[in-house]
Amino acid sequence: MKKFFHYINSEVLVKAGNLNTANISIRIIAGILISKFIAVYIGPPGMALIGNLRNFLSAIQSVAISGLYKGVVKYISQFKNDLEELTKILSTVFYLGFFSSMLLGFLCFYNAQFINDLIFPSGFDYIEVIETLAIVLPFYALNMFVFSILNGFSKHKILLIINIIGQILGLLIALLLIYQNNIDGALIAIVITPALNLLITIVGIAFRKNLMYSIKFTSINLSVLNRLSPYMIMALVSAIAIPIVMIIIRNYLISEIGIKAAGYWTAITRVSDYYLMFINSLMALYILPRFAEINTKKEFRKEIFSFYKTIMPVFLALLLIIYLSRSFLVDILFTENFRPVEGLFGYQILGDIVRVLSMVIAYQFLAKKMFAHFIILEIFLFIMMYFSSIYLIDEFGLKGAVMGHCLSYFMYFGIIVLIFNSSLFGVLNEDGLDNY
Repeated sequence: MKKFFHYINSEVLVKAGNLNTANISIRIIAGILISKFIAVYIGPPGMALIGNLRNFLSAIQSVAISGLYKGVVKYISQFKNDLEELTKILSTVFYLGFFSSMLLGFLCFYNAQFINDLIFPSGFDYIEVIETLAIVLPFYALNMFVFSILNGFSKHKILLIINIIGQILGLLIALLLIYQNNIDGALIAIVITPALNLLITIVGIAFRKNLMYSIKFTSINLSVLNRLSPYMIMALVSAIAIPIVMIIIRNYLISEIGIKAAGYWTAITRVSDYYLMFINSLMALYILPRFAEINTKKEFRKEIFSFYKTIMPVFLALLLIIYLSRSFLVDILFTENFRPVEGLFGYQILGDIVRVLSMVIAYQFLAKKMFAHFIILEIFLFIMMYFSSIYLIDEFGLKGAVMGHCLSYFMYFGIIVLIFNSSLFGVLNEDGLDNY
């Protein structure tokens, strides 16, 4: 326990203070302001359409960079002093990202009508938005490539400044476009904002010009892809499946209940995203690196229950305040037209509590490279989320969507506890050195 608090105080909070807190705070403020503008100028129908485009953009961006981001950061950090190995990594990742993003952009541009019909309900034609997305997609991939380099070299201050500038600039452009063009402006803002992060590319090249000479077509090495492939697969499964399931559920709400209901559900998921940002950041900063260090069940059990005893009570108190203030929050974040969102807070919050409880244990899959377990469980979660949401929507209407979210994470948590049952609750050896 003392070690946990020492690490939180000396490492996590310092890092969060220097890098994550300011960035996440600005993201939340920007998100709240954009949500308010959408609520005022567009309303629940616009919220639903924007939700679908955001989900699609999230999935397509992950495919554009082939799910490489986390793996690249890890290996650049590991081999930053080995010029030969670094050249192989940079060259392989750069050209893979370049060709995959160009191909994907080409496919999106010439299949804009099909994609429009896929993500938007019938009667809504936003082909130009899809074509714009296709054009800026390679720029996004290039930005993420340079971003991962800077992150791998621990250039946190540069990244922080660039992120803050990008968030503020993106916010101003989004608010202006929403004010001037309503839903059309909002959709365009969503797809062009990632291109604004060219600032990351420009600044990154300025600070690391020597790295550009390390990118050579002749240095492409397939062994690099073999090492990165587990990270690619895990990232792509999570990044693609969740948005697709959300689009399907949202379109089902639109067809069965109406587009306003889909807008209410999108609104509550946005609220959820806001308060989960901080807890996700904390887990990424502490849990993942800590789990990578430990090798015994005793240490694993100690870290899990330390997190539950120290962080979870604070998180639960925050969620209780949010639930009791839900009427006030709807007024602040949205408008009177979004009043039905109030009735969705309970199941959404309950599901998010179990989601966090699950994620803490599930980080062990990543730390110990239990890739097969991770992928199978993720796919199970998405399937459960789809079927439970559809069934409960048919039975309970709009509230069924958040009930499905809650039920899915309860089942997910139950399976994770079964997998790690012996580590969490089993009898340990007297010396406590049960290895994995």
